[in-house]
Amino acid sequence: LCEAFTLPTPRRSIQRAELTSTNAVTRNHLDDCFNDICDGFIRPTLFAAALAASIFSSQPAFADGAPNEDVAQPTTSSKLNGPPAYDEAWGLIKKYALDQKYNGQDWDEAYAKYLKDVSTTSTDEGQIMKATSNLVGSLGDKYSRVLDKDMYTKIQKFDLIGVGATLMPDPTTKEIIVGAPPVQDSAAFQAGLKVGDAVLAVNGVDTMGRTAFDIIDQISESPDASKVTFTIRSGGEYRDVTMKRELLEVKDPVSYRVSETRADGTKVGYVRVSEFNSRVKPSLDAALRDLEGQGVGAYVLDLRGNPGGAFQSAVEIAGLFMSDKLATDVVDGNGVALKFRTSTNKVAIDPSDPIAIWVDGRSASASEVLSGALRDNCRAVVMGDQSFGKGLVQAVYGLKNGYGLVLTVAKYLTPNGTDINKVGIVPDVSKEDALPSSPGFVPFFGSDTSRVDFNDVKTRMSSPMCSSIE
Repeated sequence: LCEAFTLPTPRRSIQRAELTSTNAVTRNHLDDCFNDICDGFIRPTLFAAALAASIFSSQPAFADGAPNEDVAQPTTSSKLNGPPAYDEAWGLIKKYALDQKYNGQDWDEAYAKYLKDVSTTSTDEGQIMKATSNLVGSLGDKYSRVLDKDMYTKIQKFDLIGVGATLMPDPTTKEIIVGAPPVQDSAAFQAGLKVGDAVLAVNGVDTMGRTAFDIIDQISESPDASKVTFTIRSGGEYRDVTMKRELLEVKDPVSYRVSETRADGTKVGYVRVSEFNSRVKPSLDAALRDLEGQGVGAYVLDLRGNPGGAFQSAVEIAGLFMSDKLATDVVDGNGVALKFRTSTNKVAIDPSDPIAIWVDGRSASASEVLSGALRDNCRAVVMGDQSFGKGLVQAVYGLKNGYGLVLTVAKYLTPNGTDINKVGIVPDVSKEDALPSSPGFVPFFGSDTSRVDFNDVKTRMSSPMCSSIE
């Protein structure tokens, strides 16, 4: 869902820019990642939300009303002739769905089947989107669905740029472009940004040759900045557009404290991350550096009850603990694997500090990406209960009519090649042996780190098996 360049992969394979997906499960309904999306806890993976970056992982099927030649067309007709939103959804699924057998359906036949009761000239949005929802539902994937306009707007909490624009690489020129219609009434919408506009620079820094992660990192360097400036080329015209950033009252997901000082003088830092939203990286970075400044030499990273969030945030956060390491492999519907590595020289704590990660059955998605990345690279030891087991990646695509499409586009493997979908991360140390009896949201008692054996953590982190991971 995430980087701003396209790999030389088959035509229908997902691009890195599209792996910013909606990868989260709800706290109350683990089987429905978007139930109660407005309650402030869902969180997807994508360039936009989930890659949620404002870089939502999005590649619209149409621009300015014209079919996008890069989106698959049904072989049963010379062109798509249904309502634009329906055609967009059909084409995106055809091209990017992880299940390239479409739940055992002929996808061309499905196009006609679910459109049969809708006139090609219909302007009844409710009828059109019901047909589109039925089309998506035919995939039999509980994570793929249509988001109405309100839900699509609310999901902007994973917009890491904060202006409501979806950025992605142009498949031909490799320039960073506006890849989907800006969110209604967002700063990008009000500034007149359009699909296909080239973003030549962000805050004066040229975007050519840079990845989406580079752009996010650049903006993250000033997380409290109230404005961002894009240098835009629209048609033959060039202009600078300065937009107000709005992050939709996103709650800080990080809490921390020095939990204890042990007999040998070791200070233990306890850090809880409740979800992976647009504030998580700068907040966690600041917390870790503060704890380091207080002399902390061992850490507990509590991900219990964390349903996940922006996929790219998990990869970026892994870079706060280890430099230039494989974080995860993302495999698309054509079996093409994209390797996501951590950033270089962004580590926030001493590389030798032992880390214990606490997980439970509600730790899912991006929580599992982070846990698997640190564990397989021998940078941390996982403790607690087996995690939820959501090893699928969803992308959120903005449709031209303001609705959104959430689609499962890939699965991810931990650095050692483990597929944790429906299995989860199996802890190295059981809950009974190291964790407090109280959950993480219980003040003080839920953050009691006294039972963690950091000497054992250090021993496990020195495993020779890690040397095989590049």
